[in-house]
Amino acid sequence: MTDLSSFPVRLAEDISSLLRTLNDHLTQASPQHAARIIGAVLDPDDGVLTRVSELMETGSRFARDTVHRGALPPEVWLAMGRATHQLRDVGTDLNDHSDVLRQFGKSPVPAGTVPPKQPSAMVVRRRR
Repeated sequence: MTDLSSFPVRLAEDISSLLRTLNDHLTQASPQHAARIIGAVLDPDDGVLTRVSELMETGSRFARDTVHRGALPPEVWLAMGRATHQLRDVGTDLNDHSDVLRQFGKSPVPAGTVPPKQPSAMVVRRRR
């Protein structure tokens, strides 16, 4: 008899591998194709980021329940909750831009378009 309890772990490993493959495709994609890929990832209804956020939310509830039973330290639940909120915030910030990315992915590249040589003034780098 097959041990069905290992299926979800194997599924998570397969999803991780698929995300790595998607990243490899993204690094080699044309700007329009890359925009289409990112647009699909950021789709607020059914995108990867939304699904990962939902998964983290479920994980946070698991951690909460496990902490209440005394099996995990409270810091685990706090960290999971913080990660869940941060992912939701990132998703909310990016929702405004997913349509622009999808639209860019549909439009042809104008001939002679050259990427800027210097970063835009809008680029802000965070110091760690």
